[in-house]
Amino acid sequence: MALEKEIWQTDIVGNLYKGNDFLTRSTNVDQYVLAGKVVHIPNAGAGSGVVRNRSSLPATVTKRTDTDIVYALDEYTSNPITIPNIDTIQLSYDKRASVIGEDMASIRELVADWMLRNWAPTAAAQFLRTTGAAVLSASPGATGNRKGLTKEDLKKARLAMNKQNIPQEGRVALIPSDMMDFLLSDADLLKRDKSLELDVKGGVIAKLYGFELMERSATLVYTNAATPVVKDPGQATAATDNQAAILWHPSIVERALGTVDMFERLGDPTYYGDIYSFLVMAGGRIRRGDGKGIFAIIEDAAA
Repeated sequence: MALEKEIWQTDIVGNLYKGNDFLTRSTNVDQYVLAGKVVHIPNAGAGSGVVRNRSSLPATVTKRTDTDIVYALDEYTSNPITIPNIDTIQLSYDKRASVIGEDMASIRELVADWMLRNWAPTAAAQFLRTTGAAVLSASPGATGNRKGLTKEDLKKARLAMNKQNIPQEGRVALIPSDMMDFLLSDADLLKRDKSLELDVKGGVIAKLYGFELMERSATLVYTNAATPVVKDPGQATAATDNQAAILWHPSIVERALGTVDMFERLGDPTYYGDIYSFLVMAGGRIRRGDGKGIFAIIEDAAA
C-alpha cells in the first residue's frame, strides 16, 4: 500500500530544527517562498528624510527607490532507502521514526551547516580574535595551539554590537564545544549563581553579557589569512584553520523553508520492497547589506 505522504512530511517539517535550536533564533521568511524554491522579498527603499525648522523652500522632491531581495533555496535530498513490511511501519510512529531517523538527522545537520555558512560574516569589521591562554587546536585537520575563548572576548563583542546599534534583547552566541569548554572553565564563571542559568532544554546553556550562550559540536571554520575566509561545509581542511564562535541578533539573519517532499517506488522487483527518498528546500541569508549585526570570534594562533 502507498505511504501517507502527509505523515512523513509532518515528521520532517516538525523535526527539521531539532537538535539545532539556534536556527529558530532567526527571522522566519517562509511566507516569501515562491513555488517552494525561491525567496522573493519586496524591500522598501530609504525614506525621504526629515528636516527640523526648514528654512529653505521649496523643499527638494525625492523619489524612493525600492528593491527586491531574491535568492534560490538549496536542495537537500536523502539517499533512497528500502522500507520492508510497510503495513507495520505505517501503523507505528516509533517504527517509522527509526527507519527515517538517520536520514532526517543527516538532512537536519546539513541544513544547519549550510545555514550557518549562509549567515557567516565575511567583512573584516565583523571579525574578532580570541585572547585566552594557549589550548591545542580542535578544528578538523588543524595543528598547533590556539588562544582560548574568554568572557572578555564576549564583552568585546557586546561593545562592538552596541556600536552598530544592534538590539540588545535576544542576542545569541553559538559556540563550538571545544571553545565552550575553555570558556566555562573560567574561575569566575564557575562561581556564578546557578539561578542565573537558563533552560538548557531550549539549547541555551547560560547568559553572559547579554548573549544567550548556545553550544554546537562545530560551527564555522575560517582560514588563517590576514582577512580570514570562511570555509564551506566539507571543504578540505588545513593545518592553520581556526574555529569560530558566531554571534548575532535574530533580526539580522533569516531562514526559509520551501518544498518538503517524499518520493516512492512501490513493489520494486529488484529490491523486493518499496523504495523512498526525501527532499527539502531550505536557505537563508544575512539581512543587512553591510553585514553588520553578526560577528565571528575567530581563534587566534598561540605559541
